[in-house]
Amino acid sequence: MYRERAEERIRGAVRWASVSDGAGQTRVLPDGCLDLLWSSRAGLLVAGPDRTAHLSRSVPGERWIGLRLPPGTGPSVFGVPAEELRDLRVPLADLWGRDAEVLAARVEEAASAAGWSDAGAVVLAEVARARLAAAGGPDPLGARVAARLAAGATVAATAAEVGLGARALHRRSLALFGYGPKTLARILRMRRALDLAHAGAPLAEVAARIGYADQAHLTRDVREFAGVPPTRLLGG
Repeated sequence: MYRERAEERIRGAVRWASVSDGAGQTRVLPDGCLDLLWSSRAGLLVAGPDRTAHLSRSVPGERWIGLRLPPGTGPSVFGVPAEELRDLRVPLADLWGRDAEVLAARVEEAASAAGWSDAGAVVLAEVARARLAAAGGPDPLGARVAARLAAGATVAATAAEVGLGARALHRRSLALFGYGPKTLARILRMRRALDLAHAGAPLAEVAARIGYADQAHLTRDVREFAGVPPTRLLGG
């Protein structure tokens, strides 16, 4: 069981909650985001930006809540460049020390009192907002770059629009997103393609609309980032 809702006080963020209905794996696709997570088994974690699908293993009845931060926002919340968290799941205590222990107790208390709704995720959002405020807000470059790339702009056009050279944009992107702008653009394009395919569009049409050379190009990109072809994802 999974449910999510927008966190309106952090632009682009999403609160979510889930309960595992059995042992197994969930394939979490790259999206350029960082997540603040709490698990009834593992406690508080930070999920860094993935370059390939992360296979999340749960036990029956395991409860998860999370706050998904939009591309470019996570570093201001966690206090470290995104590239230091790339492809990792890190205990929050490694970054925040004692503050993470206090937060874990607050989250568990809120979640238990509300019958495991997303009340715990509300607590995560409150803390994230406070840390964003203390940091002066997220770096505005992150939202600008992610929005342009998500809309299909080229890396060169994006660099020109934000007033950076190619090397400077790459360096800033590593800190904001965990990888360079070209990789982020490909990940965001894959996400747009899969959204269209899930809505019922044929893969050949999706490839043409999203900007792939052909359906084979789409399939190669999805397989590289997701670990399986799009037909497998759509079937599951």
